[in-house]
Amino acid sequence: MPLAHRFAELAAAWCGLVLLGCSSTKTPDSAASEAGAPDAPGAAPRVTSVAVTGSPGAYRFDVTLSTQDTGCSHYANWWEVTTLSEQLVYRRILAHSHVDEQPFSRSGGPIDVGPKDGIVVRLHMNDTGYATAAMQGSAAAGLTPTTLDSGFGEKLKSHDPQPNGCAF
Repeated sequence: MPLAHRFAELAAAWCGLVLLGCSSTKTPDSAASEAGAPDAPGAAPRVTSVAVTGSPGAYRFDVTLSTQDTGCSHYANWWEVTTLSEQLVYRRILAHSHVDEQPFSRSGGPIDVGPKDGIVVRLHMNDTGYATAAMQGSAAAGLTPTTLDSGFGEKLKSHDPQPNGCAF
C-alpha cells in the first residue's frame, strides 16, 4: 500500500478514536448558507458555509472552512460562534491541519443560542489570528457572508477552550 494512502487511513482512524468528528462530508446546499466560489491560490481564510440543525438552545452547526492550510505552521485551529456584542458562545477546536482537504467541514454543538439571536461564525488561524471573512445572521434566518472589522472580538482569543498543539 502506498505510504500516502496508509497515512490517510491512519489519520482517519486517529480522528475517529479521539472523537474529533472529522468528516469531509458537506451538508446539502439547501440546508447551508454559502459564501463565494472555490478559492484561488493565496485566497484569504474564510468561513464558506454554515448549516444549522437542532432546536433552540441546542443547535448543531456544520461549518465549512477554506483555509489553505500548509501544515502545523499554518492551519485553522478553531472556529467559533459569537454574539454581535462580541461574547463567545461556542468554540470548536481543530486539532490538526487540513492540507489535502480544502475546503473542509466540521460540526459542533450543542450551541446555546435562540433562533433569532444575532450571531457571527468565524475562524481563527494559528499563526495569523482571526479571519475577517465570516458569516453573520441567526439560526432561524440563516447566515450570510460578512466582513468583520479586524479588531472584532480580539479579546476572545485567550478564552478557553484553547487548542493543545497540532497533531499533523
